[in-house]
Amino acid sequence: MYAIIKTGGKQYKVSEGDVIFVEKLEAESGATVTFDEVLTVVDGDTVKVGSPKVEGASVTAEVVENGKGKKIRVFKYKAKSNYRRRMGHRQPYTKVTIKSITA
Repeated sequence: MYAIIKTGGKQYKVSEGDVIFVEKLEAESGATVTFDEVLTVVDGDTVKVGSPKVEGASVTAEVVENGKGKKIRVFKYKAKSNYRRRMGHRQPYTKVTIKSITA
């Protein structure tokens, strides 16, 4: 059984027991979060596709940790005009473990 959920503007294919990194959620470590935007639920041969969401479906997950990803370097450059800009960025994330999928 797996589901496709939407959170943080992205879509994730999840099964029970999966560990995924999602955009930062306002939840502490050990807290339980529920994803209500379930787009598709597949259970064996049974496929439920929502338009846009599957009614009554939800995915429950437990927050493992909040953190920051690797640093990304952004470099802007224009030839022959002495224009150079270097910036960095670390994207915050939340690591969650999928506990259950209800359809």
